Amino acid sequence: MAVGESPSVLDDAVLAWGLAGDFTSAFAEVNGTTLHYVAGGQGEPLLLLPGWPVTWREFRHVMPLLAERYRVIAVDLRGMNLSGKPATGYDKKTMARDIFELVRHLGYSKANIAGHDIGSMVAFSYAINHPEAISKLAIMEVGHPDSSLYDLKLLPYDGAPNLWWFPLNQLRGLPEQLLAGRMQFVVDHVFDTHLVDRGKVDVQDRLAYARAYDNAEAIRAGNGWFQAFDQDVADFKAYDKVTVPMLGLASPANFAGVQQAWPQLGTDVQVAMIDGTGHFLPIEQPEAVARALTDFFG
Repeated sequence: MAVGESPSVLDDAVLAWGLAGDFTSAFAEVNGTTLHYVAGGQGEPLLLLPGWPVTWREFRHVMPLLAERYRVIAVDLRGMNLSGKPATGYDKKTMARDIFELVRHLGYSKANIAGHDIGSMVAFSYAINHPEAISKLAIMEVGHPDSSLYDLKLLPYDGAPNLWWFPLNQLRGLPEQLLAGRMQFVVDHVFDTHLVDRGKVDVQDRLAYARAYDNAEAIRAGNGWFQAFDQDVADFKAYDKVTVPMLGLASPANFAGVQQAWPQLGTDVQVAMIDGTGHFLPIEQPEAVARALTDFFG
């Protein structure tokens, strides 16, 4: 399959089947959209929510380790990969409702939730808006959008990270014109600048991620997560603290900020650093991430 084509249902299903833990790929109709997910293992449900510009695939090395203890469900968020790409609903409260309805669809009244990047934003919103349906919350690298987003520098200095995709993805219409058929360049750049070891994401994984975002509809949908930030910030202002136990995991580059800010977000918060990793913790250090999650979720 050439880059530029849509992701293949068969490709995701084959990858799922190859994971230890009897994983399978499936779909659910929830909250007015379709969610694709990969589930396997036995035990209490643990949902894994990925970020940009990846898919459920970013957890593929973590999932078999967790499947020894949990029913692991890795989800393509609204707008991602094989999931539906509706015109609206990319605020994190609506996306959290997607996950809440998926949990109910799968027959559970309560689940553990872990998210990375955009998935962390959705996981946090789930814990706030559906506290009766979550046991514990883990977020990695990124918190829920708040007003500090408006202080990010367009031209970073003194070694600050260049978050160029934040303003680009805020634009409507132009990214689809610029990037459709060219997402391989974006995916490679993001990995090459956000991994300690670039070899942790091989050519096949990079191709798979590029295909998931490589057409105009997928770019438009993924950008919706960023274009909803104003609504997310407004929602956050009305939120109280997370009341379930919360774990924050961060790379060495982000840990100081996380250690200072995240304990204020909940009533029972612990934070930990995952050594030897950049932004993509589950990809670069799956054993350490699985161990931290297992120790936390119990």
